[in-house]
Amino acid sequence: MTKEKPVPADDEAPKSALELAMARLRKKDADAGIEDKPVTDAQKAAIAEARSVAEAKIAEREILFKSKMAVVREPDAREVLEQEYRRDRERITSDRDRKIEEIRRR
Repeated sequence: MTKEKPVPADDEAPKSALELAMARLRKKDADAGIEDKPVTDAQKAAIAEARSVAEAKIAEREILFKSKMAVVREPDAREVLEQEYRRDRERITSDRDRKIEEIRRR
């Protein structure tokens, strides 16, 4: 006859490294006065819209970049186009992230 071990309560159950790390982060945030507010449906919709707009802008910029690259043969000119393209992508991504952060703060 074998004895069954009692099932530990959720608080006592063994935790994964991820769960332990998340618990430490939540405690650190609570100690710093940062509260965890759930995102509302309106915020989710606004965030999705911001991401969609950013993706559209990046896609448009990529099409323009590829069409310009198709006709430019000089290496220096191609490098300038590539730098502009990277800068535009970074700006669009940065704007998107800023808008999302503003939406979450509301």
